[in-house]
Amino acid sequence: MQNQDNPTSANHAAQDDDEISLMDLLLVLAKHNRFIIKLTGAAAALAVVVALIMPNIYTAKTVILPPQQGASTASMLLGQLGGLAGLAGGAAGIKSPNDLHIGMLKSRTVADAMIKRFSLQQKFKTKTSEATRKALAGATVIASGKDGFITIEYSDEDPAFAASVANAYVEELDKLNNTLAVTEASRKRLFFETQLKGARANLDAAENALKQTQERTGLMQLEKQGGAMIEAVANLRAQIAAKEVALSAMGAFATPQNPDYRQIQQVIAGLRAQLAKLEANSAGRDIKVPTGKLPETGLEFLRKTRDFKYQETLYELLSKQFEIAKIDEAKEAALIQVVDKALVPEQKSKPKRSLIVILATMMAFFIGILLAFFKEAAERASLDPAAAERMNLLRRYLRRGA
Repeated sequence: MQNQDNPTSANHAAQDDDEISLMDLLLVLAKHNRFIIKLTGAAAALAVVVALIMPNIYTAKTVILPPQQGASTASMLLGQLGGLAGLAGGAAGIKSPNDLHIGMLKSRTVADAMIKRFSLQQKFKTKTSEATRKALAGATVIASGKDGFITIEYSDEDPAFAASVANAYVEELDKLNNTLAVTEASRKRLFFETQLKGARANLDAAENALKQTQERTGLMQLEKQGGAMIEAVANLRAQIAAKEVALSAMGAFATPQNPDYRQIQQVIAGLRAQLAKLEANSAGRDIKVPTGKLPETGLEFLRKTRDFKYQETLYELLSKQFEIAKIDEAKEAALIQVVDKALVPEQKSKPKRSLIVILATMMAFFIGILLAFFKEAAERASLDPAAAERMNLLRRYLRRGA
């Protein structure tokens, strides 16, 4: 009774059990050591053979600096022209140039251009274009670093081919960049180009209408006061129209609470007030030039002249914005710079043969230990009916899972 109640004796018994369990494990390993050694050696030999058979892969790397967002020339000069000054302040810039250009490099357009340029479908021996794109993506790594650079890495068995593909990515990016409006200046250039085409067509139509009126009525010019009045009103209306175009364009980039948006609204209101005052100081209902003493043909001539002056002024304003946007676009398009051009790699990047052999050997060693314990458990289960039944149940579960 004293020995059973003694904690010291119980601790010694537990320690003995632990020592016996550890000894059993060592006995199992010693019993099946040949099996473990053979399995590990076979795996190591197989790993060596596989590592030697694997071809050398070379990786070429190109480093580029994408365009960085900054204040454009148009943003600084549009205010001096007075026609569409508010547009520059409202245009939204690109928040992440690196992410944008990485997306372009990974686009299907660039991938298809690379596939066609290097005949990659024949090289990869793929049956479909989608499979070729996946093979190209698997051999390419495009990433942005904390230093702001974009790295393009391409791996291939041929080091010269790897360098050619890595450098070609930059060339295809430059081509795609020139076709897309990815900068503030590009978007403004496309917008003004569209508006300018419409203004040019309207100006041609107004000019032809005025010419036809002159030929039909025989009137060639107005008296000075009427001409000055027409030019002043047409200029104000053209400025109002130009401001309204800018306000409409800003609606895609800014909310009505934007300071530049509200400033343009105030400018439009002021121009309209000036136009109303100018018209109120004149007689008549149309262009406000005294028309009571003019015949009907003279009134028609006034209207055609007014339309022509209006379209001419609007076209001049849009032309100035378009030219500045073109200068800005040309300036920003040249900002993609190659920091490090891909050179033909002199050393392979993979496979890591020694690492493959070490990992395969270690994995085979641990698998051999597990199999040794499993074999030992099976041998003991054959001597114990209850253990044998549990072993058979375990085997059934394993077959069902497989």
